[in-house]
Order: sequence, then C-alpha cells, then structure tokens
Amino acid sequence: MTTNGVNMTWTAGFRTAVISPYEQIQLTEPRGFADQTVRQVLHMAGGGERLRVRLTNLYGRTPLTIAAATAATGHRRAVLTFDGTEKLTIPPGEETVSDPVDLPVASGADLSLSLYLPEETGLATYSHRPMETAHIVGGNHVTSPALPEAERVEARFYVSGVDVLTPDDTAIAVAFGDSWFEGVGSTTGANNRSVDVLNRRLKRGWVVNQGIAGNRLLRDEVGEHALARFDRDVLSIPGLTHVLVHFGINDLGLPGMSGEPPVTPDALIEGFTALAHRAHTANLKILAATVGPFAGAIYPGISTPEGLTTRRAVNDWIRTTDTFDAVFDVARAVENPEAPDYIHPALDSGDGMHLNDKGAQAMANAVDLETLTL
Repeated sequence: MTTNGVNMTWTAGFRTAVISPYEQIQLTEPRGFADQTVRQVLHMAGGGERLRVRLTNLYGRTPLTIAAATAATGHRRAVLTFDGTEKLTIPPGEETVSDPVDLPVASGADLSLSLYLPEETGLATYSHRPMETAHIVGGNHVTSPALPEAERVEARFYVSGVDVLTPDDTAIAVAFGDSWFEGVGSTTGANNRSVDVLNRRLKRGWVVNQGIAGNRLLRDEVGEHALARFDRDVLSIPGLTHVLVHFGINDLGLPGMSGEPPVTPDALIEGFTALAHRAHTANLKILAATVGPFAGAIYPGISTPEGLTTRRAVNDWIRTTDTFDAVFDVARAVENPEAPDYIHPALDSGDGMHLNDKGAQAMANAVDLETLTL
C-alpha cells in the first residue's frame, strides 16, 4: 500500500496479552457480560493515520456476539465494522480484526474502545492486571460520550491489539514477559509501566507490551508459558526487530504457592536459551533482563531460600553468557544495595515483589538504547 509515494504497512500500535478465565491460579476474578457495554482505554505505543482493532474469544467456551463497537480518540469517534457489518459473532478459540477506519491516533495517545455485548458471554478472555480501568454499564452505550454510572473494573476484555498503518520502515520491538512489563505496582491509569517509560525514551519506533502478570517461562499458569505463546504474542507482529524478555520470578515463586517442585537453574537457563534460539531463527535481536529481586514478597510461599539461590545463579549466567544480543540488568537497577535479594525501599510498590512508578522508571532506564536501535 502506498500513500503519497510512501510504502505503508499495518503493524502493531498496541498489544495486550490475554489469558484464560478458567485457570486454576487466578490473581483476579474472571467475569462475563450480558446486555452491557464495556469501555476500555488502550494506551497506544505507536500511532498512524488509520487503525483496525483486534478482538479475541481465544479462551471462550461459547460464541461471542458483539452487536456494536466504536473507537474514539480525542473528540473523534468511529464505528467499527467487520466485513462491512456492525454486528459479528466470534467462535470459541477465534480472533478477528475490524475493517480499517480513518481515525488518526498518535503514539502515546489513549484510544477508547467500546463494545456492546447483547447476550450472555460466559467468562471473558481477558488481560488481568493491565493497570487500566474498564467501565461497564447496562445496555448499548457505545456512542455515549460519558458513562457516569459505570461499574469500574481493573482489567481488559476481548481485545488483543490495535494495528496502525505506518511507513513500512517503522521498527517495532515487543516487551515479552511478566508483571514487571504488564505494569503491576505502577499507578493505575497513569501509564507509568516500565514499557511506557521506555517508549518515552525512544526517538524512533516503539515497544508494544505483551507482559502477563504471573506468567512463567517454563510452565503454564498464569497464562500459557513463554515458549508456548512466543509464536502468537511475538512472531505474529509485523515489522518486529527486537524482543525484550523478563521472566523467572514466577518460575521461582509460584511453585511455593501451588505446591509444584522448584525450578532448577539448569531448567531456566535451558528455557532462556531456547527462547533466544527462537528469536534468532526469526532474525530478531533479543535483549534479556536479569531476574528481579523478590525476597520481600508478602505473598505466602513466593520467597524461598531455594528460589533466591536459583535467581542469583541464573542472573550470574545472564550477565556473562553470549546467548543474547544484549542484557539489561534490571536486578542491579532496582535492588537494595545492602540486601540485593530485596527491591530498594524507594522503588518497591509495597508488596516486596513489584515496582512502583519510580521502580518502573529505573527498569526502563536499565535498557541501553544503543542496544535497542529501532
């Protein structure tokens, strides 16, 4: 596609990784809808003159009917259609993309997506800790300017991304990992996730966020594990050049909560090596984060001597291996120098396991932009 002599292509302006509401380990309460409008804010990593929205029923067990949908930015609102019609049904396990709309959106802007769900949906495919609030109200209000009586829920439902039409030399990176990318601990609605801060540092291109709180490198729950979702959440992104990864905390901490056997350093190293091989096979550069500190975690079973010992061993390997194209040493950037297994008190969200806004900024600043030339 060519516009004014410039070759244009569709790529990811926004992404959000989704999970099943039927998992055994649940960090938030799943929910469904019936005769309700769901309005949610999507903070755009990248922008373009046209957009299309990706909707998902990936983990649904019944067909999902959407009777009306709109997207809005600033004072402009556009009706979304799907193959020319405003109503669609997405079968269980499927995803769909809207028809393109002429709705310019800028990098760093907020896009408001409204979906009217007329029928009983069953439990929704969702992003469970996006640090953003969905507004829910009865009836069809997709064109209402405001929803003053809406119920407020911190989650995203039935959306997996927004594509934007950009010059085909636009370079894209993806942050692929856990809650330290998704943004848990940062201020809800303030767009101070580590990925947001990193995007504000970049002079060219952008990073879309595919973090899942609780996600693991090696085992399912929370969400499909990294090696299982790599094709869908990383390789499917057009124009991708770099992948940033932060995994390990949940591989080390969740077994203590769920009664699973602990993960060994060798198993984690093997997993990281496999991830790097998959990235390099796809001609992507991979930047790996050291595993962040979690000794102060207030959640039962997370912080164990075995897990912390494994964290140190894996981080020693990450810092010295040539498996990755670059390393960003998040652990050093946010640790308490006097007790390095703990997050620095000034950067701790308060639960000993997640970063506050200043901590997210320190994580983003740990990335050397020379290694992320987009």
